[in-house]
Amino acid sequence: MGRRWRDGRGRLIVRAGSGGGQAAATVPLEIATSYRARTKGLLGRDAVDGALLLSPASGVHTFGMRIPIDVAYLDRRLTVIAVRTMRPGRLGLPRPRARHVLEAEAGAMAGWGLRPGARVEVEADPGR
Repeated sequence: MGRRWRDGRGRLIVRAGSGGGQAAATVPLEIATSYRARTKGLLGRDAVDGALLLSPASGVHTFGMRIPIDVAYLDRRLTVIAVRTMRPGRLGLPRPRARHVLEAEAGAMAGWGLRPGARVEVEADPGR
């Protein structure tokens, strides 16, 4: 199930429950796949519109960030392994099975129903 995305925009679709049922939420998404885009991430931002997908990635840090963030670790099938809230100035340990990481403003993921076992889909904008 290998995926090749490019830096750009898209949509994150959160599926209700662990079975991948109906869409619980659709969220604007930034996709960061290049080294430069993944390294910059959310640094220097005061807010996040939707979510940021870092791919490939298995861990993150919040050094230099201005806001607390929610972090979801995804496996290769885009199933959520874990969700954590991180304050600025923290180092998140890498997750061994994680292949992708989602970042959003603190508290946002709970509102989307994003929890361990949930499945997500990524739709990249076709213009990119």
